[in-house]
Amino acid sequence: MRENHRSEFPWRNCKDILLARVCHTQQSRGVLPERSLHNRALFYLLLATLLWALSFPLVKILFIEQRSLLAHATSPFLSSLLMVSRFGFAALLVLPVLLGKKQNPNTSEWHQGLLLALYGGLGMWLQADALDYTKASTCAFITQCYCVFLPLIHAIKTRRMPSNSTLIAVVMVTIGMAWLSGVSYRDLRLGRGEIETLLATIFFTMQILCLENPRYTSNRSLPVTFVMFLGIALLGTPHMLYSANSLSDCFTAIASPAAFGIIAGMAIFCSIGAYGLMNHWQSFVHSVEAGMIYCAEPVFTFLIAMFLPALLGKLMGHEIANETWTIAILGGGFLITAANIILQRQSPAGTAAHHPLD
Repeated sequence: MRENHRSEFPWRNCKDILLARVCHTQQSRGVLPERSLHNRALFYLLLATLLWALSFPLVKILFIEQRSLLAHATSPFLSSLLMVSRFGFAALLVLPVLLGKKQNPNTSEWHQGLLLALYGGLGMWLQADALDYTKASTCAFITQCYCVFLPLIHAIKTRRMPSNSTLIAVVMVTIGMAWLSGVSYRDLRLGRGEIETLLATIFFTMQILCLENPRYTSNRSLPVTFVMFLGIALLGTPHMLYSANSLSDCFTAIASPAAFGIIAGMAIFCSIGAYGLMNHWQSFVHSVEAGMIYCAEPVFTFLIAMFLPALLGKLMGHEIANETWTIAILGGGFLITAANIILQRQSPAGTAAHHPLD
């Protein structure tokens, strides 16, 4: 279990050999100083964001392949099919590990995992449907509004105004996302697409806060992640069957080696990798910090989209163009990165929960 430590590295206060040996013993047993543990959590959350960003170009490539297999496939059907196949496969891969470690989910882990599945599943479904009614840039910008919601919710809970650093970081991220997405005030009308995206953002915000809830402090991340994957797959199944013209469409759309390979890759890297890291390590940082880190996702997406679509498209026999550098990518990415650096200089203390190590 995690213990309380001074924020400074303890070797600086070691004035004799005995104290040095005590510090060394604590490190050898896996007990890390608060700051070191916090920094590790930030690194792994950034890695989770990178893995999650990989999913966006992969979805685009996958839909191109699936429409070549099933010309009449609609976007809602493909989105639901992806949820079921991706997270269902991820649950099947996690299950043997769960059984091998004898970590059967308890009541609290089932409760948290199903809540995460509900928030994440509804958020992803609403976001996918919104893309049929609004521009992708507008959807991307509104989705990142949880970086504004989280400080406001925290301020209401603590009855304190957010710090100046937090407010500056929120403004920088907001401007950076608007610049990066190419959105203008003319695009921000509240039509069906914008309302659905805003609702999706609220669900994503609730998902982040659920991982910080002290009620689930003793939950183990592996069982929670398994329940979440299983819940998302079950949540998407009714809509997948409803939107399919026939049951055979569900198998035809994933029949090619390319389609199955992309879904398997997303299950391993974008589901097990990203959510596994997020569900474990987010409890070591403040939700406001986590929200800022997740805002780096569009930057990673653009970097990946600069080479991956054309490379995979060539292997699959499709001509897919890569993304190219723009001033918006450079400027927006710089503002988001700078905002995270500012926020890390005054990271909130004593607010993180802890999952026992699996």
